[in-house]
Amino acid sequence: MSLTFRLALAALSLSVPVGAAAQDVAKPAVPQVSSGKIVWWSDFAPAQDVGVSDIWVWLPAGYATHPKRRFPVLYMHDAENIFDRRLSNFDKEWAMDEAVTRLSARGDLREWIIVGLRSPKDRYQTLFPQKLMDHLPEEYRKSVLSIDFPGIAAGPQLRGDRYAAMVAKDLKRRVDATFRTLKGPEDTAVMGSSMGGLMSLYLIGEHPEVFGQAAGLSTHLPLSNPDEGDSELRAKQVAEAFSAYFATTRLDPARNHIYIDHGTATLDAFYAPYFARFGEMMAARGWAGPAFESRAFFGAEHEENAWAQRVDIPLGFLDRKDP
Repeated sequence: MSLTFRLALAALSLSVPVGAAAQDVAKPAVPQVSSGKIVWWSDFAPAQDVGVSDIWVWLPAGYATHPKRRFPVLYMHDAENIFDRRLSNFDKEWAMDEAVTRLSARGDLREWIIVGLRSPKDRYQTLFPQKLMDHLPEEYRKSVLSIDFPGIAAGPQLRGDRYAAMVAKDLKRRVDATFRTLKGPEDTAVMGSSMGGLMSLYLIGEHPEVFGQAAGLSTHLPLSNPDEGDSELRAKQVAEAFSAYFATTRLDPARNHIYIDHGTATLDAFYAPYFARFGEMMAARGWAGPAFESRAFFGAEHEENAWAQRVDIPLGFLDRKDP
């Protein structure tokens, strides 16, 4: 296994920073935000059942000042990295509260409620699009199941179906019952990065009537180790697997919109052929124009600061309505 991919494993399994021990400094229980308010759920049983210990719901400033208004909702994975760098093992953040506040203040975005789920235990296995395995060649399936993470002796036991069902059903039901939300698919989106990008694609595929929009930044389309085998062949196999999987879903470009992107440095340096094939597959399936967008950011690395620098773009894509 190459040094590059050994370093990338930390980004996929997300436990501690590469080359460093876990931080001894106690982390805050609730993210500190620059505006709005965080509601912390630490006892949501359906989330705990899939290894998610905390959910942080960010209510934008307008939620308090406009008590009769209802708000669109964005679900995000790996929430320890999206609001407050003190919670992140990588000392980085997406700055989502600042991004939504900035864009809405200048009239480019509605204020969105953000529902952030902390990274699940065994992140790779839990965020993997489980039904995609049915459409991969046997050798590719073996490469997924043979990934070796510390503490996992027998390879991953995939449970993306359980996670997806929890988010789309149990969590959305509680969010809609607790807050003033706009409940329809045009006002419900999901976004993540790396494995979280894969799960965002999976959530809109499994539940297109719930999520009208999905965005995946630095989506890990190689699925497993990207520096093994023929990348062009593997990219073709991944695209074919997604095409076959999407054919089993109720995804509809008239209703569902999908955004993906990647950089060109660190782990993202392996992604170009996978994104090219995925884009060709989507076009062949009738996805174009406003329903699908794929971007490349040259020089961008596979990390939170890079995602924070460009998050305005997917946010604008996800919000189909004027502020």
